[in-house]
Amino acid sequence: MTRIISGKYKGRRIAAPKKLPVRPTTDMAKEALFNIIRSNYHISQLSVLDLFAGTGNISYEFASRGTDQITAVDGHYGCVQFINKTSQEFDFSIHAIKSDVFKYLERATGSYDIIFADPPYDIDIKEFEKIVTLVFKNNLLEQDGILIIEHGKYSKLDGFTNYVQTRHYGGNAFSFFELPESDEEE
Repeated sequence: MTRIISGKYKGRRIAAPKKLPVRPTTDMAKEALFNIIRSNYHISQLSVLDLFAGTGNISYEFASRGTDQITAVDGHYGCVQFINKTSQEFDFSIHAIKSDVFKYLERATGSYDIIFADPPYDIDIKEFEKIVTLVFKNNLLEQDGILIIEHGKYSKLDGFTNYVQTRHYGGNAFSFFELPESDEEE
């Protein structure tokens, strides 16, 4: 059972089918994450890409807070169906896409203010790095945008390109990546 923690639908519970292969972000970690995002961005004006979206937990948080440019990508048909169904029920503007996330990143052409990735915690460290590489190589982040990767507390992503910081919340961790500041004052 997932709960929306803030925004228009604060407190609403969303029951995903038990057969979906997901591990939703905990409320504690989600609240901490959105406090960080809220302190740096006007959430309602963001464009968001939610990778390995699962049940859509993170997408629903953004939508409940007023974001209307959300793309959710997951490789599991049941997850994408569930996101579409829930988005319709709540009148959320979430564009759900069934795709292998790595293939999607290789061919994506848009750019986003926030890219959130919540891959399975047991993927190889090289796959975590591939997410970072594809996002920056394909210019998928806006200049002031941020890539956030959720992972287990024992995965170390601090050696990857454009790494900024990692925050730990229980067994969860979020690593943040940004484009370097541009030198426009020359």
